[in-house]
Amino acid sequence: MKILVVGGGGREHAVIRKLMESPRAEKIYCAPGNGGIGCDAENVPIAATDVEGMVDFAVKNHIDLVCVTPDDPLAAGMVDALQKAGVRAFGPNKAAAQIEASKVFSKRLMKTYNIPTAAYEVFSDANEAIAFIRRRGEYPVVVKADGLALGKGVLIAQNEEEAVAAVKTIMEDHAFGAAGNQIVVEEFLTGPEVSVLAFTDGKTLKPMVSSKDHKRALDGNQGKNTGGMGTISPNPDYTDEMAARCMQEIFLPTVHAMNAEGRPFCGCLYFGLMLTPNGPKVIEYNSRFGDPEAQVVLPRLETDLVDIMEATIDGTLADLDIRWKPGACACVVMASGGYPESYQKGFEIHGLDANGQLDGMDGVTVYHAGTKCENGKFYTNGGRVLGVTCTGQTLDEALDKAYEAVGRITWEGVHYRRDIGRA
Repeated sequence: MKILVVGGGGREHAVIRKLMESPRAEKIYCAPGNGGIGCDAENVPIAATDVEGMVDFAVKNHIDLVCVTPDDPLAAGMVDALQKAGVRAFGPNKAAAQIEASKVFSKRLMKTYNIPTAAYEVFSDANEAIAFIRRRGEYPVVVKADGLALGKGVLIAQNEEEAVAAVKTIMEDHAFGAAGNQIVVEEFLTGPEVSVLAFTDGKTLKPMVSSKDHKRALDGNQGKNTGGMGTISPNPDYTDEMAARCMQEIFLPTVHAMNAEGRPFCGCLYFGLMLTPNGPKVIEYNSRFGDPEAQVVLPRLETDLVDIMEATIDGTLADLDIRWKPGACACVVMASGGYPESYQKGFEIHGLDANGQLDGMDGVTVYHAGTKCENGKFYTNGGRVLGVTCTGQTLDEALDKAYEAVGRITWEGVHYRRDIGRA
């Protein structure tokens, strides 16, 4: 079958590499793709947000399956448009994608259906938000842009001064554009964080193996929030007992809540959780594979990903046995110097072979996020550039291997955290 993956980052590369293992995948396209993805799939120069262009390509090229992975096209209704054109698409429709596209929507959903989350208030006026924060007088406090902000629209303020600045950054300076027209002011939760992705067809939900993301730019969980600087799987804090509790208190209630709202969710549903002293609570939902969570979860998947995507579309997920490999997986993100703020592009990447991988190291995959390929050479072309991912029998083995691999790759100004899995 012909498959089209929408997007051009490390997550898409991880999806493509897993689809390549399927005997059913005859030809894989990626739109727009990137330098490293081009070694594994055929890049198509269509923007991930170009709904009309993507539908047109899928129809003209008789694509059998489209996997829409980024948040923006999902929120824009790309799956709806593909389905209308008779193209099978994996991912939630526009109505269901609201669970990520609007934090106001998701918080109200949780409140209505008693799904545990942090206490919150919604504001569309900066002065009202600031007055509320001052009256409340509890710090740290979390300030979130309502809409999509590439994983960076969450600011944690340690005191009143920082909280006022956070509100103004989002609502007055429009740091995240229209995503900040409304904000959520939220109670600060404490405890280990866990990411759990799940396949769901709107009836059945099957969680994937757990993972842990490292959001902050600098070692010791310092610096600004990023799209993610590295991940490990499994998450050591996520026990079997906690998994069972999350299934009953959060996962299934979320599926039921979306159905009750007339927004059945089909695709990959991401649960960002905090294991607080008062039990697990939802920090955020995403309507797609996490990035870089996909880079450590998908390498551990044994079952054919094409079969899973088709079962999700067809509503037959209950009939499918999804199997996972034992052991562990670790991903270290190599970023451009200055990320997540201003950074330069166009530096040559040294250490990769002609396929954008590392020769001579077993169990290592280099997922390309922000790269371009010119004349057989790879160059930096984004904030997060590479996700160096390794499997191992233990987490320590996977991490040691990942950092050994990272040490073989370099470019001018390269930045990565040295404490992934240990912070």
